[in-house]
Amino acid sequence: MTRLPIKNILVLGGTGFVGSRLCEQLVARSGGAGGRITVPSRRPQRAQSLRPLPTLELPQADLGDDAVLAKLVAGCDAVVNLVAILHGDDQQFHDMHVDLPRRLASVCAAQDVRRLIHVSALGVSPDAPSAYLRSKAQGEAEVRASGLDWTLLRPSVMFGENDRFINLFATLQRLTPVVPLGGAEATMQPVWVEDVAAAIVRSIDSPATVKQTFECAGPAIFTLRQLVEMAGEWSGHQRPVLALPDALARIQAWVMEHLPGQPLLSRDNLLSLRVPNIAIGNLPGLDALGIVATDIRSVMPAALAASIGPSRLDRLRGPIGESGRRG
Repeated sequence: MTRLPIKNILVLGGTGFVGSRLCEQLVARSGGAGGRITVPSRRPQRAQSLRPLPTLELPQADLGDDAVLAKLVAGCDAVVNLVAILHGDDQQFHDMHVDLPRRLASVCAAQDVRRLIHVSALGVSPDAPSAYLRSKAQGEAEVRASGLDWTLLRPSVMFGENDRFINLFATLQRLTPVVPLGGAEATMQPVWVEDVAAAIVRSIDSPATVKQTFECAGPAIFTLRQLVEMAGEWSGHQRPVLALPDALARIQAWVMEHLPGQPLLSRDNLLSLRVPNIAIGNLPGLDALGIVATDIRSVMPAALAASIGPSRLDRLRGPIGESGRRG
């Protein structure tokens, strides 16, 4: 059984959107009562915002090396796996979503670390239309088969300050006169990133969540079109949304895949949109963890307010430090 109390926690993927909020909540949880939070990364410079947090260790590490993974896991009371990618080919999805959870579970068992919290996604299924959702389902299967004291969390698409979802659509509407949109009628139940982080913390602390799967979804269901329109309204740059038929949406996604950098939308993402990104209701949700889900309409209008009028320049003024350079 898992050793209690849980103090030393390893967070994989802790420098990302969810991870940074989780680390803040884990530090608040500890309240200076000892223990450590380890957040490894191949590029520790990405974790600059986390460095001021007490009890946090930020080692440079390659998670593809089993010996490194074993060293990280050793001495921990619990492990949280947040590692995920939205874009990639079949092999990349398999490496991140299937092979890493399998290797991690094996290392945890070898190191006698029983507690594993694994973050998956709504809509996963072995026969899902997208490689992303299929690989996520395979990763869940690896965790369930591990024999560890696991908990699975399946969040919907997440929103919050500086997200790459609502903020992205707000930015696009500042730059373009119209928003061509594939999958416009896809349904989703967006969840606040802080609620997901809180769900992870409560799972760590509750033995009743062992061998349980939780759906993490917000209180309201929207179409993608509605969310894009709200993003434009909240940022003060609402543009018409042009719903693309499937054939044109696939062409748009193909073009985006071949542009430099991470694509805004891939053909695999379009396939994922065919599956409703909503809670199916036959699994416990946030309420079972004592969390009242936060509505996107109570958070994002204020989060996007800085993009309206002269205040949009505050983000350019603020980071200038004593050296006179923007940090």
